[in-house]
Parts: sequence; structure tokens; C-alpha cells
Amino acid sequence: MIKLPAKEEIIQNLSNYYCPLSQETMQEFAARSSVHQYAKGEMMVHEGQFAHDLYYVVEGSVRVYYLKDGRDTTDWFAFENEFVSALVSFFGTEASPHYMEAVEDTVVLRIHREQVYGMMDAFRDVERLSNVVLTKTLLQLQHRVVSIQFETAQQRYKNLLAVRPDITQRVPLTHIASYLGITLETLSRVRSLKTKG
Repeated sequence: MIKLPAKEEIIQNLSNYYCPLSQETMQEFAARSSVHQYAKGEMMVHEGQFAHDLYYVVEGSVRVYYLKDGRDTTDWFAFENEFVSALVSFFGTEASPHYMEAVEDTVVLRIHREQVYGMMDAFRDVERLSNVVLTKTLLQLQHRVVSIQFETAQQRYKNLLAVRPDITQRVPLTHIASYLGITLETLSRVRSLKTKG
């Protein structure tokens, strides 16, 4: 398994990556959060669970997916320096319609929703951080909707590789195909064309 980094180091990296946090904020963040490790394939959230935690991925990757009528549909991936949660449950009062699993051995910084809201009320830089994270997430989701509606399978795969060149080494192809809204056979054909090209 992965060696767990210090919380202070994680929060400093988060501050560097998204927006500067004051020393006071980072100390409070450390006091209210915890570092957790998940083994590859381990479930972090189950469908039907009230999931009120927010996760910042330190190392590894997380997949968010639906399971309907035996069909597994990937909705979202999160990699290093990205936040992930069971959105419906985190922002609302409903049980999660999603599952969340660690795709690789994964280390996260975990913080409960009430702690997040408490820090947003107390610290302006946490409010700013939340706005940056939410904007980034909304733009990613909007891009994905447009991609599925208007782009060919080849374009979708090409754009995914442009953003995440190492994804085929880290995530099973079945999950990638599901995320792109195509069959595994179509993905294989697209990858074959890319190799020949």
C-alpha cells in the first residue's frame, strides 16, 4: 500500500494547486479533516448510502458509477488533485444513487460536509476555494454532456487522452468505454484506428 503523507503537506499542495489558503485556514483544515487509504477495488460509497463526505484525491483514482438493471455506467473519474463526492447526497438530503470505488490504491483527504460548511462560514479563502472547485467541476460536467451529444466516439476518446494521457494505463478499458458512452468493441476499434494513424 501507499505510504500516507502528512496532512499538512497535503493541504499545502491543495493550496498551491487551487488557491492560496492562509496558515490559519490550513491549520483548521488539518484539524477538521482526516487522511484515508483505500485499496484498489474498495468501495468508498454504496448506492443508497447517505454520503456526506468530500474527498480530495492525493494519490490514485476514484470512479463514480451507477448500477442499473445489472448495467454498470461510469459517470465520473477523479485523479490526483481533484475533489470527488457522492454529489446528490453531499449537497442534498437524498441517499446516493451512485457507487464510488477506488480504481487504484488510493489516498484521500476526507472531510465531512458540516466541517466544509463551517469553514466556509469562518474563512473567506475556503469560500473562494469551494467556488473554484465547483466551477471546475461544473465545467467538466458540461463538457462531458456536450461531448456525448455532439462528438463522435473517436473525438471523445481523443479529447479524453488530451486531458488524461495515462488513463488507459490506470483505468480498465470497460470503465473508459462506459464513461465515453460507447461499447468496449467501439473503443477497441477507435484505439486500433489511433494506433494505425
